[in-house]
Amino acid sequence: MEDVSTPVLVVGGGLVGLSAAVFLTRQGQRPLLIERHPGTSPHPRARGVNVRAMELYRQAGLEGRIRDTESGRALAGNSGIVRMESLAGRQAPGFSRDYLESGVEDVSPTGWTLCEQDELEPLLRERAEESGADLRFGHELVGHSQDADGVTATVLRRDTGEQYTVRAGYVVVADGAGSPVRERLGITRDGHGVLAHYLNIHFRADLTELLGERRFVMAYVRNAEVTAGLLPVNNTDRWLLHVPLSPEEAAHRDSWGEERCEAAVRAAVGVAGLPVKILGAQPWEAAGLVAAAFRRGRLFLAGDSAHVMPPTGAFGSGTGIQDAHNLAWKLATVLRGEAGEELLDTYESERAPVARATVRQAVLRSLDRPGHDERVPEGAILPDHVVALEYRYPVAGAAPEDVLAPEGGGGRPGTRAPHLWLERDGERISTLDLYDGRGMVLVAGPRGQRWCEAAARLSPPPAVHRIGAHGLSDPSGRWAGAHGVPSGGAVLVRPDGFVLARFTGEDAPGTALAEALSTLPGISRNFGHRAAAAPAAESTTGSRRPA
Repeated sequence: MEDVSTPVLVVGGGLVGLSAAVFLTRQGQRPLLIERHPGTSPHPRARGVNVRAMELYRQAGLEGRIRDTESGRALAGNSGIVRMESLAGRQAPGFSRDYLESGVEDVSPTGWTLCEQDELEPLLRERAEESGADLRFGHELVGHSQDADGVTATVLRRDTGEQYTVRAGYVVVADGAGSPVRERLGITRDGHGVLAHYLNIHFRADLTELLGERRFVMAYVRNAEVTAGLLPVNNTDRWLLHVPLSPEEAAHRDSWGEERCEAAVRAAVGVAGLPVKILGAQPWEAAGLVAAAFRRGRLFLAGDSAHVMPPTGAFGSGTGIQDAHNLAWKLATVLRGEAGEELLDTYESERAPVARATVRQAVLRSLDRPGHDERVPEGAILPDHVVALEYRYPVAGAAPEDVLAPEGGGGRPGTRAPHLWLERDGERISTLDLYDGRGMVLVAGPRGQRWCEAAARLSPPPAVHRIGAHGLSDPSGRWAGAHGVPSGGAVLVRPDGFVLARFTGEDAPGTALAEALSTLPGISRNFGHRAAAAPAAESTTGSRRPA
């Protein structure tokens, strides 16, 4: 094969790697992705897409397609975690935990979705390919070196044994929890460690009649023959069984042949002669670990290569998808020459604290389950939407504070811009729909015309929207209050939908915008507008500047 060059090489073709390819193509980049396996996952594996991940997929135009998958449609009405002797046996009263948290409709235009990984990955693959990404399955990274100008990777085509060289500007390392690249880089991990070992059995059996009208997300099954978690894939004939393994069993997982898997399924269902077809069995471990570094030069860890956590709340896949989105706009901004290399340093300083806080929440949820003896302090577990949506990136010059902000962002710099329903030309849209992920966005209040004019003089200019202009209206009248600015103020929002600065003063908006942009490392020298004085503004410097 011929040697190739690419601006970004993505190593790993799972959810995070494929998401990175999708997000990079939206930024106008054409990444090369390599994955050692011949195709996407044939196993359901991760099944939850949490609210923030759905927001990012909505931005990429994929929300409807995800909900329209077989599992997306079939499981749309499923909720709750129940306990039972078996599917055919007694169901324990008084235990039902709301798995798909309610109330998210007040803070997001979308919400939780159950979509099996073996359906979501092909969808992402299709979108990335049709958008111009070069995806090569069955190709494995076997070595790399880097210098001041890029990375030279040696890639093996597994079906022929051929090797070729890829020259890349940067590398996104999304090769999973066991990450060979992370190991070669010598990056260690720390955290809670392994909590439990499981075998994930994917099977086919028609359980429609036994299930009846029940629509749970997961059932804890416990009887004399088996202790396991039973999960529907389509509420009819495709299911998953999570069987806990002792450390000894995990070390000798080959002892779980097809016959033993079938016996465990029949015991969980409670029907001795049940016809069962085993579609696959995968061992996995629930653990809480975070990499000591997310970057080594031009290589960036994302997803499970950077952090692993128990699956509760779909925080693991969601956090990895957010890694990919955060990294994609920064890489693209640097590759377009709109920022210097310093901008890439913010990937680790922003995502590592979020990963650590999210891992802690996932571990606490795992410990707060039947069968665990460890006591979880009251109030330690925060609501799912707080963990997924209400974290805050570091604010330069400000005192350290908790990454998670249970009181909500309120438009503060470093937080995700608030969701409100607006109208544009008579159509209801979310404020989040104003941020397309491709560049900076300025949104001004009804009397904020001067901010729009000043933004237009920047080079490159951000996209500009003003409430009350060009068909954009705020029927509830809540936009200014939700963002903490007056009607003559404005907010400057990063490509990832996080507030960079908000402005409340009336003088010298050009200076205020330029100074706000200068708080992003490496980006200020590319924005040419400067003025003599600045209005009062709160930005990522974390301070108030006098007018």
